[in-house]
Amino acid sequence: MNRSKDNNAENSEFDDKVVTIKRVVKVVKGGRNMRFSALVVVGDRKGRVGAGLGKAAEIPEAIRKGKEDAMKNMITVPFDEKGSIPHDFVGKFGSAEVLLMKAPEGTGIIAGGPARNVLDLAGFKNIKTKSLGSNNKQNVVLATINGLAHIKTPEEVAKLRGISVDKL
Repeated sequence: MNRSKDNNAENSEFDDKVVTIKRVVKVVKGGRNMRFSALVVVGDRKGRVGAGLGKAAEIPEAIRKGKEDAMKNMITVPFDEKGSIPHDFVGKFGSAEVLLMKAPEGTGIIAGGPARNVLDLAGFKNIKTKSLGSNNKQNVVLATINGLAHIKTPEEVAKLRGISVDKL
């Protein structure tokens, strides 16, 4: 019992958004079996974000499972001083590609629906994106998270090259 209270307290710092709910039908001998699939994005708006997929016979249960899956797949994203990303990058997942572009102060979040949910919950203030390829919501969300996971800070790049940040 105490474990679930701790778990709820831990989850309270994270916000979540349901990106999509799909009704999935399986035709069997006795008729149709209906189930639901929910894609959920979870983030703390301070640099941690994750996405998860939950499947169940009822919608609330599918959303709960999606949140749990998203909590397991959290990543930490880097920010620059303007609340944007340190450099441009293309995130890929399946046939979906999301171009993440650095933006100046005052731009806001310029992104399509699925990518906007991820960027908003990650805590970005200024960023531009362009969805290329597939517009499947699940693949766009996962491509955005993939792109954010591969972004490097100037300190990381300098360390890899064996030089100081000033020389970059």
